[in-house]
Amino acid sequence: MSTEYFSDDMIIRKKSTGKIEKGLKRLLIIAAVIFTAQLIWLFGISPFIPFSVIDVHGFSGITRSEVLILAGINENSSYISTNTREVQNRVSSFVLIESAVVMKRFPDRLSIYLTARQPAAVTLTSINSKQIPVFVDRHGVYYKFGDVNSLDTLDLPILSGIENPQLNMRLPSALVSLVNNLNQMAVSSPELLSAISEIRIERKAWDGYDLVLFPVHSPIRVRLENNLTEDTLRYMLLMLNVFEASNQKPLEIDFRSGMGSYKIQEQSL
Repeated sequence: MSTEYFSDDMIIRKKSTGKIEKGLKRLLIIAAVIFTAQLIWLFGISPFIPFSVIDVHGFSGITRSEVLILAGINENSSYISTNTREVQNRVSSFVLIESAVVMKRFPDRLSIYLTARQPAAVTLTSINSKQIPVFVDRHGVYYKFGDVNSLDTLDLPILSGIENPQLNMRLPSALVSLVNNLNQMAVSSPELLSAISEIRIERKAWDGYDLVLFPVHSPIRVRLENNLTEDTLRYMLLMLNVFEASNQKPLEIDFRSGMGSYKIQEQSL
């Protein structure tokens, strides 16, 4: 073969290779432009667009629209403009809500999870000269009024001795452990808790509180320190059973020393 033939073949190959390289460069440029546009959309535009999905996991007693108003979320709220901590604090301020969790999912989704307060006990307050039940939760927060006609069916101990409780007020910090224990016993030993109809709270002369318990099936009241536990309650009920068959019964058994002490009233002649 001649040298002229090889030269023509090399020229054809170079031209073909050049076209391929140009085509690849164009594809790379187009891909880079598309990728850059997607990044701009994803990080520069979409976070500013209002949420397309807002999930509210609430409970009965509060509507979705009420939650969004509390949260300060409207049709213009977006991923960028929404501070989840601020939203969480605003929603948690509502008295019926025990806790709230607010989560953003990039780029345009918001989720709000609410936990309702649950009653640990009930107190009574006076409104317009009427006695109205007020529910108190395990954190000692008065959070909801009840129906006085439903007191017998609530199956909750009544806390008395508290002056004029109002919604969104709290029990004194020293009594929070009491309602927390009541809440735990309602789960672990509801049959024990149902044996108590009323717990009267009495402030000591210097500091702290005494608890006076009124059993459902016994006229004998029980006094103890502010440390009502499941073991204390079991021991108390056991001691009350001892007096069931007795003709002489004390008015009160005192458990404040850790051991039950009592005094039998002498019968008058």
